[in-house]
Amino acid sequence: MAALLGGGDGQIGQIPLEQWFFEMPVCTRWWTTATVVTSALVQCHIVTPFQLFYSYRAVFYKSQYWRLVTTFFYFGPLSLDLLFHVFFLQRYARMLEESSGRSPAHFAWLIGFASAFLLCVAPLFSMAFLGSALSSTLVYIWSRRNPDTRLSFLGVFVFRAPWLPLVLMLVSVLLHSHLPKDEIFGTVIGHIWYYFNDIYPSLSDGHRPLDPPQWWIRLFEGPPADTATGTEAEPINHDIAAAAAPEVR
Repeated sequence: MAALLGGGDGQIGQIPLEQWFFEMPVCTRWWTTATVVTSALVQCHIVTPFQLFYSYRAVFYKSQYWRLVTTFFYFGPLSLDLLFHVFFLQRYARMLEESSGRSPAHFAWLIGFASAFLLCVAPLFSMAFLGSALSSTLVYIWSRRNPDTRLSFLGVFVFRAPWLPLVLMLVSVLLHSHLPKDEIFGTVIGHIWYYFNDIYPSLSDGHRPLDPPQWWIRLFEGPPADTATGTEAEPINHDIAAAAAPEVR
């Protein structure tokens, strides 16, 4: 599917594979690596897809908690289709993570929010693997934040980025002859995130309800630094400070 769409940033083939890999932001790099490794393990018959999919009963009644994570890593066996999924995953995840700033905290919070949302609704609609849905969330957010970017389908049909999620759904319908539930739910979650992060703040005096809390940011950035000295700020013991101060006469 990736070969059908053009436009956007430069092509991967323009730089060595190793350089391309290590230039990816940290969250995108680990997600891409986990996706490829998981498919390789299935291809080598070390694990099976039945051990990876998300099942509410398996997780919460049989304590198979790894399924909460592996459901986002498996896109199918090693194949051309997997290559397309990895291309879209790293392309749009990378651009979103790079635009989120120097710290991966905000992008990781987005991944956590979307993943939790998908895990809640998946049992209601019999969704076993959620990687495509999470990837669709990122594609939707990127497309709305880049409304002037022009893309092309088969090098003939040119459209702007906000139409990308719909184009991908139509291609999926043509290829698989059914509505893609994962892409639909991914788009819905992406719209919720986009609305409360990009539209709602301008309507509510800058209030951003989906921003990560400070404890989450500290997990990635560490304690806040003293702006004057560039060192970590330490709590002040006012009793010791008072005893050390010179007596004023």
